[in-house]
Amino acid sequence: MSELVTGDAVVLGLRPARLPSRACALLIDLVLVWSLYVALALLLLTSVSSLDTAAVAAVQVALFLLIPVGVPIAVETLSHGRSVGKLAFGLRVVREDGGPIRFRHALVRGAFGVAEILLTSGVVACVASLVSARGRRLGDVFAGTLVVRERVPAGHTGRAAAPPPWLAGRFGELDLSGVPEGLWLAVRQYLMRAEQLDEAVGRAMAERLATDLVAYTGAPPPAGVVPPAYLAGVLAERQARDARRAFGPQTGEAPAPAGVPAGAWPTAPETDAAPSTPSTGDAPPRAAGGFVPPF
Repeated sequence: MSELVTGDAVVLGLRPARLPSRACALLIDLVLVWSLYVALALLLLTSVSSLDTAAVAAVQVALFLLIPVGVPIAVETLSHGRSVGKLAFGLRVVREDGGPIRFRHALVRGAFGVAEILLTSGVVACVASLVSARGRRLGDVFAGTLVVRERVPAGHTGRAAAPPPWLAGRFGELDLSGVPEGLWLAVRQYLMRAEQLDEAVGRAMAERLATDLVAYTGAPPPAGVVPPAYLAGVLAERQARDARRAFGPQTGEAPAPAGVPAGAWPTAPETDAAPSTPSTGDAPPRAAGGFVPPF
């Protein structure tokens, strides 16, 4: 599985952010955070100036952990990887597989940021970013994250192929919690490059990835669904679940009923017009030229 992903593979086709843009975004964030810290410090320390030295020191430590450390973690968690500086420069923190980050990712990045950025004036973070092939600092390496450019010129973004429309909602009941991130990345990279591969090689890769995916999900593909369509459908289901967790139900999508896990609710309402799965062993119909461009 691991050899399917090259060392220079770019997750989701998005470009890793360069050091200058990351540094400028970080500078904006630091100015805002330290301005808030100084203002609150002057206010609180004036209020507790009558207390003993130990109490004043405790307030200072608590204020440092709350503002320069806690605020960036909270902002990245709530905004799903976009601080004010990153928003200004069109950057976002994502997982290595391209999904939105969660609290644990922001916490690890923030904890390492204290040593990499605050205590060393950013020297360690700059060195680590220059050494890394994708510009990741130590916090990104240990958190499993990547800072990417959201605003990329049109026509320069690679995308994973989308599943056929008739597969919408077919994988809503799959348990995807045990699938490792490395396999998701391998599936995404295959779908991004499927049209560039030799037909025999691509077919072998799809079958191998589908076998690995079935081993982790415990459910074989529906009858008549070829491996590339199966991979695209399961990946789309995973992206839909990430989107629901991050942003809530999408427009036109009903929320999951009470007692039904969010991952088991179909990604799209079923309609009578949706094509049914062929009952014979023939492969399902596919659009000419392969999969349609991604959503």
